[in-house]
Parts: sequence; C-alpha cells; structure tokens
Amino acid sequence: MKKDILQNKYFRHGAVAVLVTVVLLFLTGWLLRIVTHHGREVLVPSFVGLTIPELEARSDMEDFTFEVIDSVYDITKKKGSIAFQEPPPNSKVKPVRAIYLTLVASKPEQVSMPDLRDLTFRQAMAVLETYGLKPGNMEYVPDIAKNAVLRQRHKGREIAPGSWIEKGERIDLQLGKGGGAETSVIPLLLGMKRSEAINAINSAFFVVGRETYEDGKDTLTARVYRQSPSFLSEGFHKSGETIDLWYKSDKKFDFDTFMRNYRQDSLGGGPDGE
Repeated sequence: MKKDILQNKYFRHGAVAVLVTVVLLFLTGWLLRIVTHHGREVLVPSFVGLTIPELEARSDMEDFTFEVIDSVYDITKKKGSIAFQEPPPNSKVKPVRAIYLTLVASKPEQVSMPDLRDLTFRQAMAVLETYGLKPGNMEYVPDIAKNAVLRQRHKGREIAPGSWIEKGERIDLQLGKGGGAETSVIPLLLGMKRSEAINAINSAFFVVGRETYEDGKDTLTARVYRQSPSFLSEGFHKSGETIDLWYKSDKKFDFDTFMRNYRQDSLGGGPDGE
C-alpha cells in the first residue's frame, strides 16, 4: 500500500514537471515570435532627400530605428539631407530594423596636404588621388630633375605639407623638364574604367580635366565614352595638358559594340572619338 502511494506521488510530480516544461516551451516560442516579429515584414520607404528633423516628424517611422554612419559632401544635394540609406528603398525587412544613413555634409571634408616635392609626376598623381585632391595646372621649368615635382601650389600660392585643405581642391605643380620640353601622344581612353583612364593619362604625363557622368555618378559601372582631346588628335601634345572625360554606365550602354565599331571606323579614317 505504501509502495503504491509513493509510485502515484512520483507519477504526479513527473506529470507536473512535463506539463510545466511544455508550458515554458510554448511561452518561450510565443515570446520569441513577438520579439523577433516572426513572419512579419515591412517595406522600407525612401528616406533620401529628407533631413533628420523631417524624418523624425513623420508618423510612419515606428517600424524603424535610424543610425547615422557617414557623411559625404555633394554640392548638388541639400545640406544635412540623407544621401544614401542601407537597406535601400523597397527592401523587405523585419519591423524595428535599423536603417543606416549617410548624410550630406555641410562643409567639404578636409585633408592634410601631402608633400609632393621630389616625387615623380606619376607618384604625385597617385598621392593626389589617394588624398582626394585633383591635379591643377602643370608648369615645366628648366631643371635637371626631369618630371620631378619642384613646387606645389594652391590658388597661386605655395602650400606647405601638413596644411589643411578641402577635398576636391586642385593643386598646381611645377615640374622639372630636364633637357627639353616634354611632349606625349594622347592615349586612347575609350572603354576604360575611371581608374584605368586616370592611370593612362598620368602615365602619358597629362592631367585629368573635367569629368562628366552622363548616367549619374556611378563610378563602379562608369566607363569612358568620350575624351577630349581625342586619341586621333594629330601630333604631340605638351605634357601637363588636361584631358576631359565623359562616362556612361556599362549597364546601360553596349561598350563592346561601341569599341568594335570605333576601331573599324578609326582604321578607315572615321570618327575622332569626340
């Protein structure tokens, strides 16, 4: 009799333990679905062009949190507005998803002016590109150090290494011409990506001039569609002259057919690439 009572007691305790476990598992799963919004998705609207106060004033933002992670300077966009967002518009995400924002800076980013003196022309071009600066006018003067940077100037005045300067500014260089004036043939840049075109221009001792993006500034897919002066310009050109570039996206333009036709026409004295 006593043994039966103990067995029934253990059975009841075991049943209660199993029941409690099942209830806890159910509650845990239910709470997880609520916290993680299981099965729910919302569509991310476009926030590009809005300022932070405008964003906070909207009444449909309860499904998102926002974090500013970067800033860019763009004179074509409103200062303080949102330039980029991640995830992009029309993405499907779970509620309370963090949206990472890049804002348009009110002032250009500044960099410390590098020391270009005694560098070769090509080295100086690479350093300027790294610092986000642009080459300006090139002046060749008599000096034994051929194509070496003798002086660096900004807006007509010499600029010392370490001086703070806005990104995108042009730096004028004075170069040694060695035994005579430097001249080169204009390179063929059509079909090249921007970095390839810049390297080719610098290697020929020319300077990148005006750059125009015909499909929006998408540097990842942009390739040179037009150049001036053209590859077919006759004779030698003075080193330090600028070459203007026009870009199109290779996602929207058939560069293979364009280059094939260009080469055929060029051999037959066709278009000049402008």
